[in-house]
Amino acid sequence: MIHPTAAIDRHAELDSSVEVGPYAVIGPKVKIGPRTRVGAHSVIEGDTTIGAENVLFQFSAIGAIPQDLKYAGEPTKLVIGDANQIREFATVHIGTAAGGGVTRIGNRCLLMANSHIAHDVQLGDGCILANSSALAGHVVVEDHVILGGLAAVHQFTRIGRLAFVSGGAMVTQDVPPYVTVQGDRAEVIGLNTVGLTRAHFDEHAMARVKGAYKIVFRSKMGLREAVAHVKAEFGGHPEIDHFVAFLEGTQRGIAR
Repeated sequence: MIHPTAAIDRHAELDSSVEVGPYAVIGPKVKIGPRTRVGAHSVIEGDTTIGAENVLFQFSAIGAIPQDLKYAGEPTKLVIGDANQIREFATVHIGTAAGGGVTRIGNRCLLMANSHIAHDVQLGDGCILANSSALAGHVVVEDHVILGGLAAVHQFTRIGRLAFVSGGAMVTQDVPPYVTVQGDRAEVIGLNTVGLTRAHFDEHAMARVKGAYKIVFRSKMGLREAVAHVKAEFGGHPEIDHFVAFLEGTQRGIAR
C-alpha cells in the first residue's frame, strides 16, 4: 500500500491500511489512522495527527509551520478528524503557542484545490472550502459552513453554523449562524434557507430563525436590544439559543 518512492520517516506512525502514493513525504511526528489515502507528491510534516478514511490528494501540503513571523519553533500541533477530503495544493498549518497550540479540522470536510487553513484555525464538521478560499489565523468556523471560491476570512473572526459565505467575499466581522453573506466587506444579504432545509430544520424551527433574523437584521434596533427581543420572543429553543449565544460572544462585531 506504500509506493517504493515515498519517503516516510521511520518514526512516523501509519496504520497498516494507509495508502501512500509516489514521492509523498511524511515526517517523523506524523500519525495517520486507518484507511487514509495520501496522494502522490503530498507532504505531511510537523506534529500532525490524521484520523481515519481521509483522502489527501496529490500535492497537498499538510502540517507546515505557520506563516506567522512570531512563530519561533515552539512545539504545536495539527489535528485532522475523519473522512475529510483535502484536494490539490491545499495547505494546512500547525498552531502557535499564542493561539492555543492546535490547528483543528473536524470530520467530513472538503478542502478544495488551493484552499488554505492557517495556524490555530478551528474548523467544525461538514464544512466546505471552495477553490482558493482562505481562513486566516485563529479563525473559528462552526459546523456545516460553506465558503465560496476566493472567499477570505480575517484573523480572529468567527463564522456560525450553517452560514454561507459567497464567492469572493471578504469577511472581517463575525458571521452569525444561518445567514448568507457576500461582498467586500461581507454583509448579510439573507438567510441560508437551502442550508437550513438540508439540515432538516422543520417548519417551526425555520419560522423561529426567520423571526429572529428579522429582529436582528431588519429592525432598527441596536444589537443588544435586538438580542433581548429575540430571547424574549423565541428563547428556549436550541437553534435560537445557539444564535443568541453567538451574537453575545462577538469580539469583532457582527456583520449586518
